[in-house]
Formats: sequence, C-alpha cells, structure tokens
Amino acid sequence: MKPVAFRATLLNIIGNALLFALKIAAGVMSGSIALISDALNSLQDIAASVATFICVKISDTQADEGHPFGHSRAEPIAGLIIAVLAGILGFEVLRAAVERLMHGDGTEITVFTLVVPVVTMAAKGLMGWYFRRVGRSIGSPALAATATDSFMDVFVSLAVLIGILGARLGYAYLDPIAALVISFWIMRAGYMIGMENIAYLMGQAPPPELMERIKKAAMSVEGVKAFNTVRAHYVGNFIHVEIHIEVDKDLSTYDSHAIGKLVEHAVGEVRAIEKAFVHIDPV
Repeated sequence: MKPVAFRATLLNIIGNALLFALKIAAGVMSGSIALISDALNSLQDIAASVATFICVKISDTQADEGHPFGHSRAEPIAGLIIAVLAGILGFEVLRAAVERLMHGDGTEITVFTLVVPVVTMAAKGLMGWYFRRVGRSIGSPALAATATDSFMDVFVSLAVLIGILGARLGYAYLDPIAALVISFWIMRAGYMIGMENIAYLMGQAPPPELMERIKKAAMSVEGVKAFNTVRAHYVGNFIHVEIHIEVDKDLSTYDSHAIGKLVEHAVGEVRAIEKAFVHIDPV
C-alpha cells in the first residue's frame, strides 16, 4: 500500500472512532435521537473505513498468475460495501426517527450536546478535504468515496445541530425530524457511491475528455498517420485502452513495432491509464 493511502485510511479509522465515542456519549446523556443517529453514522463510517483499508491494501498487491492485470477491482468493491452499509444504516435511522415522532420522548440538551455537532462539522470537513486531495493524487475511488461521505457528514451534523437546538428551545419534534433528514441523506449518499463504483466494476467507458487526451497522446507520436479504433474501459479504478494506429505500409516490421511501443508509452502516461493495447494497421 502506498504510504499516503495508508495514512489516509488510518486517519479515517481513528477519526471516525473518536467522533463515534464523542457522539454516542452526548447522545445517550441527552436522549437526542438525532445525535444517536449521527453516532450510528460514524459507526458505519468506521466499518467502511476498515473495509476501505483492506481493499486498498489488496488493490495495491502486485499482479500474479491468477490476476495478470492486478487487483484494482478491490477498491470499487470497498465503495460498494460503503454503499450497502449506508443503505442499511439509513433505513434503521429512518425507523427510529418515525418511532420517536409517534411516541415522543424527552431530551435534555446541554451545552456539551450542542458543541459535539460543531466539532464534528469541523473535523469531517477537514477529513473530507484531505481524502479528496489524496484520492485524486493517487486515483483511488475508495478514498474519493470516503471524501464524499465525509462532506455529507458535515451536512448531517448541521441537521443534528438544528434539531437539538430546536429541542433545547422547546420544539422537541425537531430532533426526530433532524434524524429523518439524516436517514434520507445517508441513503442518498449510499446510492451515489454505489452507482459510481458499479460503473467501475461494469467496465464503463471513461469520460469524453479523457478519450480526447488518449487520442492526442497517440497522434503525438511521429509516424502515426491516423487511428481507426479507440476503445477504453475501466478495470477497477484504472483504465485499459485498445487503439488501432495507421502507419506507412512501407515501414519495416521493426520500425512499425517501435512506433507501436512509443504509442503505448505515450498513452500510458495519461493519468489513470494502466495498460494500452496497440494494434498496427499498415496503410
């Protein structure tokens, strides 16, 4: 595992564990269903963090006889695990919030209770910014999903703050309403993360802008007259490219092969491209 990915995933586990302890303590002391729901959200984040850590480590394993193109599909699997856990948790929070609205329950909101979501918003905002920067720098969809989840948690904690502040001011129903908002937010985040990582696993084509960069990289090689086929798809979080280049038919096999190798190298320099398969068409 790359050191930067190791640090990021370890920070995610420790950070979420500390926030869970803080939220569950404040939630139990105050009786706030919104704050307890947010604590469960952090518990889900811990499980997702561990899954991400394991899958990023597996993804970084070198190719072997059984997996000749490496283990990069492990990272989208981590993203799917996060999505499934988010869906389950969101439903449980929804159920608890509806029960509280129907039956009611007293809450005792203290200054400590109000401080916890503020601290959470600041911590998750910083964590999200860091994970997004690291995820982009190493091309990791698992860390990108973690960054998205962290930014979502900022708004979740804002909903918690509004709910418990309303409860403190005498509007007790705002606490379970905040929990309802949290439940839908969690399920929405899970859906978005799940769809993104399903696309990786299904071999979706990269965006048009990246395809244009691939074509420009191929045409930048001297001796390439044109190309007649360019196809690409995700293999895990990396991209494999198939490209048919046209070269002068009078070139020797050796020279044509050399041009093909240069194209392979040029295309491979494009970010997120793991492998380029180049076919030579003499014209």
